[in-house]
Amino acid sequence: MNPTDSTQRVVSPTTSRRSFLSMAAVAGLAAATPVRSIAQAAAQADFRTTSRAAAAKTPIRVTQLAPNVHLLQGYGGNMAVQTGPDGKVLIDSSYMPAAPRILAALDSISKDPAATLINSHWHVDHVDGNQPMHEAGFRILAHSKTRERLMTPQSIALLHVSLPAYPAAAWPVTTFDQSLTLWRNGDQLTLAHYAPAHTDTDIYIHFPNANVLHVADIWFNGVYPLIDESSGGNIDGMIAASAHALNLADAQTKIIPGHGPLGTRAQLVGYHAMLSTVRDRVATLKKSGLTEAEVVARKPTASLDAQWGKGGMTPDVFTGIVYRTVRV
Repeated sequence: MNPTDSTQRVVSPTTSRRSFLSMAAVAGLAAATPVRSIAQAAAQADFRTTSRAAAAKTPIRVTQLAPNVHLLQGYGGNMAVQTGPDGKVLIDSSYMPAAPRILAALDSISKDPAATLINSHWHVDHVDGNQPMHEAGFRILAHSKTRERLMTPQSIALLHVSLPAYPAAAWPVTTFDQSLTLWRNGDQLTLAHYAPAHTDTDIYIHFPNANVLHVADIWFNGVYPLIDESSGGNIDGMIAASAHALNLADAQTKIIPGHGPLGTRAQLVGYHAMLSTVRDRVATLKKSGLTEAEVVARKPTASLDAQWGKGGMTPDVFTGIVYRTVRV
């Protein structure tokens, strides 16, 4: 991250920098491969309870990306906020117990009123705080399938996670199917739905004047990504979504991934190339008649693991996901 382009601070009225760094190492701050924490938590008895407990202890890191756009990072997925006279526009809500810290961070950025909360997709680490954010004055906006999924019990088979339906206060009250444009705080926000990629509910949020693009969980910056097959996710969709994001960005665009550090177009190019390479290698082996276990044993990601296999999905798990979801 270029220190001349952004400023960072931690908002935590009860947490020193030393304890913040300690907790970040333990809890898996978004900029330090939180997928590992997600996978570990999923193996325990109650995924949401465990994750909520960690989120309650994790400070929020604030990074200014543009005069009125900031990145917020805690235990859940990466958030962003646009501020101004039209009210705050927040992207994602992390876990419910993080809400007081998020609201404190938002208040430290500006005193503008709460306006709109946009959910980038349905996953718990991006929507669990919807209800307290709604109670704080945010109106929730999302893709129509995100509302449908929050209204009913859901599961993520890969992580062995089952989640109950959310209460009505956590549901989006405005939805769209393909795309939506908002004119807020001096910018034209473009929201658009990807074809099923990470899930079937994924959207991106583009701030063209600020040159900030939030691509959510179609990008796990620096690691092999989680693709939620239970929600329609698939490798071909991830490749198409990342290609679409690249078409929206230039060399100066600040690109917010769903997890991991703030990214650049060049980094997203590398991620897109990795996805395409793994897809092509696995598809070739699958076409030859090999079973999933046989393809995993061939280690088709071996030449990429040193760069992408540290945190996130393990190479073998990611290979299995690609095998099961690739079209051949």
